[in-house]
Amino acid sequence: MLGGSASKGAGSRGSSSGYGSRIPTLLFSMFATFASIYVAGRLWQDSQHRVYLIKELDRITGQGQSAISVEDTLKIIACREQQKKLSALEMELGSAKQEGFTADSLAENDATRPKKRQLVVLGIMTVFNHKNNRDAVRKAWMGSGATLKKMEMDKGITARFVIGRRYLVFVCVFCLMFLMQMELRQGDHLVLLSCSAKRGDTLDRTIDSENKQTDDFIILDDHVESTDGLSKKAKLFFAHAIHKWDAEYYGKVNDNIYVNIDALGATLATYLNKPRAYIGCMKSGEVFSERNHKWYEPDWWKFGDRKSYFRHASGEMYVMSRALAKFISINRSVLRSYAHDDVSTGSWFIGLDVQHVDEAKFCCSSWSSGAICAGV
Repeated sequence: MLGGSASKGAGSRGSSSGYGSRIPTLLFSMFATFASIYVAGRLWQDSQHRVYLIKELDRITGQGQSAISVEDTLKIIACREQQKKLSALEMELGSAKQEGFTADSLAENDATRPKKRQLVVLGIMTVFNHKNNRDAVRKAWMGSGATLKKMEMDKGITARFVIGRRYLVFVCVFCLMFLMQMELRQGDHLVLLSCSAKRGDTLDRTIDSENKQTDDFIILDDHVESTDGLSKKAKLFFAHAIHKWDAEYYGKVNDNIYVNIDALGATLATYLNKPRAYIGCMKSGEVFSERNHKWYEPDWWKFGDRKSYFRHASGEMYVMSRALAKFISINRSVLRSYAHDDVSTGSWFIGLDVQHVDEAKFCCSSWSSGAICAGV
């Protein structure tokens, strides 16, 4: 009895223990099943949201096209390029303000500037005692009055004589020497002021009178006429010309040169596709180091053992594109000048991406059929 009873009890405990161990397993299985169903549901819901968003994006951007098309990309690149140009213009404007080109002067300039872009503006370099040369130029090719205006309107060629001023430097020097030898008094100050205010002489007044009759001068008030100031004079002319006239080219010519206007216009028209053209009778030329020589170059030692200048256009006549004249205007305060204006002009373009056009028609020393210039 005891044995049977013990045996039955042991079996009963084993049965209830097995039943108890199955309950946690069942609960875990149910939990895992519900968790799997929940995760699967969330994944399916997220996928549906993605599909919906993709369809909406395709509808908004145009039937399945990408959000940023090639056209949009090109627009962005164009905007960046415009931003670069705007920054460059802002820098140029700052430089122009430093040089004295104010908003008022620009507005005045726009009011007087011809609407049609000129082909070329020619600066005829002249001096005080060359009245006969100027009259010969007017009669030969430049014209005056209505004829000059007709050349500007019909052919797009503007020509002006370029000259500076003459200051009474010796009077001012005398005033200063006088004041250094005696004590300053109130009257002495008045003498000095009257001295510095007295500007020009009979030669200046003669040029002013001639200009009132012909209206064909560019008078550089901030330039003193001198034999060694031709480089500065040319520099100031290009700065003045590009500020006053809108043209494809700007050129310099001497007042003893005959210019074939028709040949000039036809030749320049063939180079309109060269935005940085420097056109003339190209040469190098010998550098003279002797002080008593007519063409003495103080900086002769800069040009190497062979004593030859770099390539540049002959000074009788040369032409440059608008971009190069603008470069001279903006940088004129730092551009180095040599003894001769043609050498100086050539030096300003060294290191720049400039097309040096060796045009035989600009060789004024020899006249031939179709030539542009010749010595008068």
